[in-house]
Amino acid sequence: MTDGLTLPLLLALGGLLLSPLSELLIARSLPRLGGLPSLRVRITTAAVTALLFGLLGWRFGISPELPAFLLLALLGVQLSRIDFALHLLPNGLVLSLLGGGLVLLGVSSALSPGWPELLRALLGGLVLFAGYLILGIISPRSLGMGDVKLAAPLGLYLGYLGWKQVLFGGLLGFVVGGVLTVLMLRLRSAEKPAETAHGPAMVAAALGVVLVLQ
Repeated sequence: MTDGLTLPLLLALGGLLLSPLSELLIARSLPRLGGLPSLRVRITTAAVTALLFGLLGWRFGISPELPAFLLLALLGVQLSRIDFALHLLPNGLVLSLLGGGLVLLGVSSALSPGWPELLRALLGGLVLFAGYLILGIISPRSLGMGDVKLAAPLGLYLGYLGWKQVLFGGLLGFVVGGVLTVLMLRLRSAEKPAETAHGPAMVAAALGVVLVLQ
């Protein structure tokens, strides 16, 4: 039992260390975001990242695809933090998530080998991006172009695991988004916010599907 917990605990510690490092790099490379977040936010993001790293270690074990999904957790938490605070999904971070995912999943496919999974990942990214793009055109007040672009890397990771992951990840994003909207309405005394960040819901749904659906 102890041996089975070693990897998740080590990864959780890694998440605690990588989270503040990533925030420092983001603050330096994207000064328009306003610098480092508050100490409370940094503690929260570090705790969430550590939890996700541990759960992903438990989910995948020592496997070729593990580094790719750790990157998803690390950048996904940061993107959620930024979108929640600023209603913004920086192109640089979204492209880093997409490009890093392509490289790491490509390495995983070469080591497995799992080229069909990589092809499905590419198609999954394309399908989820196209679906969000259509919805964004139909209802631009509900989805921003940042959400549409974020759908591509999320679809990539979900597609690597399977088509049902793409389906459930895409659908659950809207369910989680609805729940978050209701919570925000209650916290703001039923005053409807001008804009609700959808990125955190997309990331939470994708990571939830990755962890639960096999």
